[in-house]
Amino acid sequence: MSRPTLYIAITNHGFGHASRITTVAAAVQRLCPDVLLILTTTAPRWLLESYLPGDFILRPRAYDVGVVQRDSLTMDQGETLAQLRRIRDRAPQIIAKEVEYLHTNAVDLVLGDIPPLAAPIAKAAGMPGWMMGNFGWDFIYRAWGGEFVEFADWIGDCFGQCDRLFRLPFHEPMAAFAEITDVGLTGDLPRYDRQELRAKFSLMAEAEQTILLTFGGLGLEQIPYNKVKDFPHWQFITFDRHAPDFPNLLRITDRRYRPVDIMPLCDRVLSKPGFSTFSEAIRLGVPIISLERAGFAETPLLLEGLQTYSHHQILSPDAFFAGDWEILAQPLAPPQSSHPLASNGTETIANAIVRQLCP
Repeated sequence: MSRPTLYIAITNHGFGHASRITTVAAAVQRLCPDVLLILTTTAPRWLLESYLPGDFILRPRAYDVGVVQRDSLTMDQGETLAQLRRIRDRAPQIIAKEVEYLHTNAVDLVLGDIPPLAAPIAKAAGMPGWMMGNFGWDFIYRAWGGEFVEFADWIGDCFGQCDRLFRLPFHEPMAAFAEITDVGLTGDLPRYDRQELRAKFSLMAEAEQTILLTFGGLGLEQIPYNKVKDFPHWQFITFDRHAPDFPNLLRITDRRYRPVDIMPLCDRVLSKPGFSTFSEAIRLGVPIISLERAGFAETPLLLEGLQTYSHHQILSPDAFFAGDWEILAQPLAPPQSSHPLASNGTETIANAIVRQLCP
C-alpha cells in the first residue's frame, strides 16, 4: 500500500509563504508520520528545513511570479508583467508536466500557497486541490490596473478551480474561491529556552529594550545601521549577514535559528509588512513596529490587523531610511480590540489535511 502523499506548491515570492505553509506541513507530519511530502518551490532548502525537520522531497519548480522585487519594499512592475506573460504562455505545458508528475508519484492531495496554477493542475489530475492564504495574486495585480487586469482575470479563473480555500486572517474577500474556510493565525513556536539563548548570544544583561530587525527573505537595501549607535543601552538583533559590527547589534548567521525563535527575547519586532512575521509575533504577544509599504494591496489589510490586534507603531520608510528612529523610544499604541485573534490556523489546516489523507 502506497504512503499518503501531499504535494505542496509554494508561490515564487519571498520567504513568508514558504515559512507559513511548511509549519502546516510539519504539523501534518507530526499527526501522520507516514505521509510523504513533496514541496514544489524555489525557496532554499535551508529555509524549508528550518521549519520542517522531517523528511521531504524538494521539487525545484516555479509556476507563478508573485512580484519581482529588488528588496522587500521595492517592486519592479515591468519585469513582473514580463514574467507573467511567460508563465501564462507556458501554462498548458506546465500543467501537463505536473499532472504527469502527480500521477507518477501517486499524489493524493495538492495544497497551494498560493500559486494560481496549482488549482488547474490538481483539477486536470483528477485530485483534490486546496489552497491557503490571505490574498490572491489577482487582488495584487488588479490594483495595479492596465495590462495587469487581464492577468488578474486569468488568475481568478484559475482560483475558481480550487476545491477549498483556508482563508487566513488579514484577508481580502478572495471571492474567486467557491468554498472558503476561515481559520486563525498560522506559525511555529520557538524551539529554544529563552535563558539558554541569552547566554549563547551574550545579550546585553541590562538592555533597556531588545529590538529584532527582520525584513523577510529579500531584506532591505541600505538599512541605516549606524542609528543603533544612538541607542547604546538597547540591544538590536538582525539576521542580516552583511550587517556591521556594533557592540549593541547582534548578527545571527546560524540558520538553525529563525525569527520566531528569537522573538521571545525581544520587546519589539521592527519589520516590513508581512503576514508571517505579523502572525508569529502576534501569536507570541510581541509588539510590532512596521514600516509602511506603498503600491502593494495587501499592506492596508496587514496594517489594519496590526492596529486591531497588537501593540504597535507604524513608521514611514522615509523616516526609517533617513535615520529618524526616535519613534522607537515612543510608547506603543495599544490594540484597538480587546478580543484576541484565533491562533490555531496551523492546527486547523493540518487536521483537515490528515482527515483527507489518513482517514
